[in-house]
Amino acid sequence: MPGMQGYFALKGLPEERVTDRISRRVLTGAREMIVFWSIKAGAHAAAHAHPHEQMFWVLSGRMDFRLGDERRSCGPGDLGVIPGGVEHEAWFPEDTEVIDAFAPPREDFLTSAPPAYMR
Repeated sequence: MPGMQGYFALKGLPEERVTDRISRRVLTGAREMIVFWSIKAGAHAAAHAHPHEQMFWVLSGRMDFRLGDERRSCGPGDLGVIPGGVEHEAWFPEDTEVIDAFAPPREDFLTSAPPAYMR
């Protein structure tokens, strides 16, 4: 999968509307991917797992997150590491901005179809 190269501005990356409550901007290299999420209150990312390692950083708002059997409320400045293959899900009780990093890049995020767990 070819990655992007060079310099970019966040506002210059195409904003993709995933659902009526979730939008994202994606920056992808050859071996990793960063996703900038804007999520409206009431959104839910249903339980799912993927082979990619994932890291998240909550910029603003709140995310109630389940990683395996552990559930935690995450706010601005909170970080997490999700090993590949571990089930997780998130609820968003308020408008939230989150950055996710994936390695390797998620091929399913390079299509216009929303992931099944966000529909």
